[in-house]
Amino acid sequence: MKHKSHPPVDHNNDLANLSLEELQAQLRTSLEQGLSAEEAQRRLSRYGYNELTENKISVVEQFLSHFWGPIPWMIEVAVILSAVVRDWVDFAIILVLLVGNGVIGFWQEFEAGNAIAALKAQLALNARVKRDHQWLTVPARELVPGDIIHLRIGDVLPADARLLASDSVEVDQAALTGESLPVTRETGDAVYSGSVLKRGEIDGLVYATGANTFFGKTASLVDTGAISSHFQQTILKIGNFLIATAFVLVVLIVFVALYRHDSLLHILKFVLVLTVASIPVAMPAVLSATMAIGARALAKKQAVVSRLESIEEVAGMDILCSDKTGTLTLNQLTLGEPVSLDNFTPEQVILFAVLASHNCEEDPMDRAIMAGLQDKQQLNNYQVTRFLPFDPVIKRTEATISTGDGQEFKVSKGAPQVILALVANRSEIEASVNKTIDNFAKRGFRALGVARTNAEGNWQLIGVLPLFDPPRSDSQFVIEDLKRLGVKVKMLTGDQVAIAKETCRQLGLGTNILNAKLFKTSDTHHMGQLADAVMQADGFGQVFPEHKYYIVEALQKKGHIVGMTGDGVNDAPALKKADVGIAVSGATDAARAAADIVLLAPGLTVIADAVRESRKIFQRMYSYVLYRIAETIDILIFLTLSILIFNFYPMTAIMIVLLALLNDGAILAIAYDRAIPENKPATWDMLVVLGVSTLIGIASVFGSFGIFYIGKELLQLSPAKLQTLVYLKLSVAGHLTIFVTRTKQLFWTKKPANILLLAIFGTQIIASLVAIFGFGLMSPIGWGLAAIVWGYSLGLLLILDWVKHLGYRLFHHPQTALRR
Repeated sequence: MKHKSHPPVDHNNDLANLSLEELQAQLRTSLEQGLSAEEAQRRLSRYGYNELTENKISVVEQFLSHFWGPIPWMIEVAVILSAVVRDWVDFAIILVLLVGNGVIGFWQEFEAGNAIAALKAQLALNARVKRDHQWLTVPARELVPGDIIHLRIGDVLPADARLLASDSVEVDQAALTGESLPVTRETGDAVYSGSVLKRGEIDGLVYATGANTFFGKTASLVDTGAISSHFQQTILKIGNFLIATAFVLVVLIVFVALYRHDSLLHILKFVLVLTVASIPVAMPAVLSATMAIGARALAKKQAVVSRLESIEEVAGMDILCSDKTGTLTLNQLTLGEPVSLDNFTPEQVILFAVLASHNCEEDPMDRAIMAGLQDKQQLNNYQVTRFLPFDPVIKRTEATISTGDGQEFKVSKGAPQVILALVANRSEIEASVNKTIDNFAKRGFRALGVARTNAEGNWQLIGVLPLFDPPRSDSQFVIEDLKRLGVKVKMLTGDQVAIAKETCRQLGLGTNILNAKLFKTSDTHHMGQLADAVMQADGFGQVFPEHKYYIVEALQKKGHIVGMTGDGVNDAPALKKADVGIAVSGATDAARAAADIVLLAPGLTVIADAVRESRKIFQRMYSYVLYRIAETIDILIFLTLSILIFNFYPMTAIMIVLLALLNDGAILAIAYDRAIPENKPATWDMLVVLGVSTLIGIASVFGSFGIFYIGKELLQLSPAKLQTLVYLKLSVAGHLTIFVTRTKQLFWTKKPANILLLAIFGTQIIASLVAIFGFGLMSPIGWGLAAIVWGYSLGLLLILDWVKHLGYRLFHHPQTALRR
């Protein structure tokens, strides 16, 4: 039994506190016309921007955030220590580099944020509102108190409103109150922004918008925690690995330096800057920017990403559960020849089906039935006095009809089994009706039952309508394409198993179709028994929305990354449960809100494009992660061993900060690199990631000691020039390492993007000029020594490429999830 729950209403709002009688009196005239456009604009200006409030920060706050926190704080301490020891050159340079690094970090984050904001703007809520006697669709942010809005099943309420005269509706307020069941709302009741209309169709009077709504006020008080994605968990593991390594080595440096009675302030300044250079502070920003840029590429393919981390999930998706209607099929129904009963003619069956329809131009099924009615003038003889829209729970519509001579009767259309359950003579006609339905199903037709009440008010089945929804011309091609990408497609439909088999046969999916009635419970033991059957199935028939959730759950328990498509309000739980929830073209607001990706174009072609693009993005992130780990290991171990073994600081604090600034600032170009998507799902294999990158890092350490030996023993350089020589090697060879990590093949066989080449060689030319001329930052080494470093670094690149191949042979095992 449904229960009512009334969250507090804004008692300062006159419209919220009207009694039902006052509400009806005030709306007696405005119901017909709504607000005028001029009055709405005046109120909009008065109330201001009414979009639902979010936890936003200003641009200034966003900029300043890059100058506090644990990492910037450590650089700031290094600046202070430079001032304490009156090393004003270091003080000025590190301060400039700190500001430069903050500006670059801010700009990367700002650009990524703008990209995502632009994409999400495409998903902004719209509302149907009456203005100047006409129903219009406007952005929800333009609603004002006094507006009359029309709500349909699946709509997310765009504002707080009072319900106007109609039948009761059901509203899901779980996002606001935590209630697990929908609540019933009657005429005059308040409904709240952010809740979802689960049953019914009704008008409402807006009384609060934006920050003034119940949800808007609650949102400012509640800080919700997000569930970590696979991507976030992976980055956390990598970060912890590098931080732990840095911590151990830094502590070792401090103890040895103190034992040698080195200057405490000098030690602290060096250690702080070294820690900054070692910890992958730029990794989250670079990876987020890479995904944001990739999300813009997906948007061009008509796939809008609402959750950035889902890009990584799409790259690893190996099973896609696809809805049939409108996704695999055209959702352009055509009406076949009806089968009539009880002396009714086929034309009468179509007529009563039209009377049981509403908004015929918007619903594909109603549109097909209306197209089958030859004499539309006869509709003038009937008047619909009451209409119950389609409800996915009861699976039928119902209308009360009155005629010109004062007669009244009801008509209903819906699933044949549901309509059969209404009639009194079910037992007599059920066998013949089921035979008719089965015959339709074997031909791929969907059956629709039509019934009306007789003079005694009893329901009688008057006929069955066959509707055919042909497969999309590209569906079979796209399914084969997804198979080549390692993604198995399973079809889900509410139609009968026979229809599902015929559709699957036409699409080349296979005909092993399970009846979703098997999912009677979510009991763990029961689901475990069904898991193998779910894995083997090519599709599922007679699927109810709750069955989709169980199917996703069963596949996830078998270790698969599951994608789910959906378009209705009742698909929202399954979309949320899936690793990749995909709201298809034309989905309800509730489905789009629950989904990770929203498709703006019909069919599965967009999904295949999204899989390829996501795998490209994944490869770019993977390349950067390998590079970042290898470089961190190189810098940390080389500097630590130099200090411990040779009692020599191979770089100054300024050099370390400059190294981090140039390399991290340019590496963002990896987001634009060329990448070829693989035909198998990609996921993080930490053994491979850490193993290969560690080997490359250790080989780089030997390379760093090689240039150290050349400068110290062979060239007999002064300590200051030796530091510059080492700095240039770490900068040039370190940045060139990205060419090694960006592919499993020989690094010269896959050309990088021009922007990546420009970014890397551009920054290294700057680093070389600084090393050659010094500019007061370091001791100059001249053109000859710089040329030696470049030649050495290019030779080292060949060795690192061989080490990379060795690493993949050592750590790449048959069960490895990542195949690039």
